[in-house]
Amino acid sequence: MPTDARTAPRTTTGLRWPIEPLQGGWYTAAEHAAIQEVVTDSASWRTGWKGPQVANFEAAFAHRSGTAAAISFNSGGTALEMVLHALDLQPGDEVISCALNFVGTHLPAIHQGGTLVLAEPDPLSLNLDPADTEQRITARTRAILLTHWNGHVADVRPFLAAAARHPHPVHGPARVIVDAARACGGTSPSGAPVGSEGWATMFSFESKKLMTTLGQGGMVTTDDLDLAERLHRLRTYGGRDQWGTNQMLTKAQAAVGLVQLERLDEMNGARIARAHRRTALLAGTPHLTLPPTVHDRRHLYYRYNLLVPAQWAGRGRDLLMETLAADHGVGSLINDPLTYDGHQYVSGHTAGQRCPRAEQLAARLLCPVLHPLISPDEESVICQAIRDATAHVANVIDG
Repeated sequence: MPTDARTAPRTTTGLRWPIEPLQGGWYTAAEHAAIQEVVTDSASWRTGWKGPQVANFEAAFAHRSGTAAAISFNSGGTALEMVLHALDLQPGDEVISCALNFVGTHLPAIHQGGTLVLAEPDPLSLNLDPADTEQRITARTRAILLTHWNGHVADVRPFLAAAARHPHPVHGPARVIVDAARACGGTSPSGAPVGSEGWATMFSFESKKLMTTLGQGGMVTTDDLDLAERLHRLRTYGGRDQWGTNQMLTKAQAAVGLVQLERLDEMNGARIARAHRRTALLAGTPHLTLPPTVHDRRHLYYRYNLLVPAQWAGRGRDLLMETLAADHGVGSLINDPLTYDGHQYVSGHTAGQRCPRAEQLAARLLCPVLHPLISPDEESVICQAIRDATAHVANVIDG
């Protein structure tokens, strides 16, 4: 979706480094060879764009995730939409999710008939707070929609335990659905691969994600074979006996996905190393709260989150973003703002709900551009710019 102008600095032209990378997982000769092989193989009218690539990609992804099934889709958004569709939500059924989130996580919950219940983030990880979530569980709660936000992998276990303590009177414990669009290849605090915990996990392979399949694509992992079968039918016109539509991944996307999956640890490792170097270069910078340093692929740094002081919230944060852009050519983004503050559809369906902690954190948040292919020398320049711009804002705000 187009970048919300409110999440970017006013100066966006002539930047030396853009507000965000437009390609997350990068391509090598191996991806180019896979594309050429598919194009050549599909040239015959006897073959076309059918083939085993999609099934092979799904099998490889399920194996890596440690799950019984992986079901591919044409995007992460449609994948999540179909998982929520499979819940068969009824009027009044509630879906709990963190207020600090990407809007694409919340739109399907509303569109599929659920009542979206907003909850607070944890102040350190910015992921959904388990304690606040449990306080919001009611007899109408059907699902907890948990996001591994900006690559910081959340612990799924407290949410599974909370759901078990407060079962729905008809459907039993709420389903824990995980949005891992920004955490592909991560490891849970339990030591399990991301994608192996909860009822279902959604992944996105959109262009900016940690791995990408020609700009779009998605996957759902699950151990529930009934859900897997239903998702297969939903993405292929209902399998001739129920509603469905065409949401298939293409042969070319799957072929590239297999290569990207093989390279995922390499790409994630480079991203983590770059983020840790940035943290080391910025250590001790006054007025900035750096992201927590987490090892063992538990933080993949899809975005590098910075928090300014509470007294800078809003005005000071915006001035820092503009100073970075206008004076240093460094782009940054608020990734993400509150969904109920920035999207009319969500705000219209969550009227009266407020999450003060999320509002405060969102007003302090900025994400300077980070990508593994930024050179060490460039990274040093970016970090010096962040330090200089922060000092400038401190002089303006604090006198």
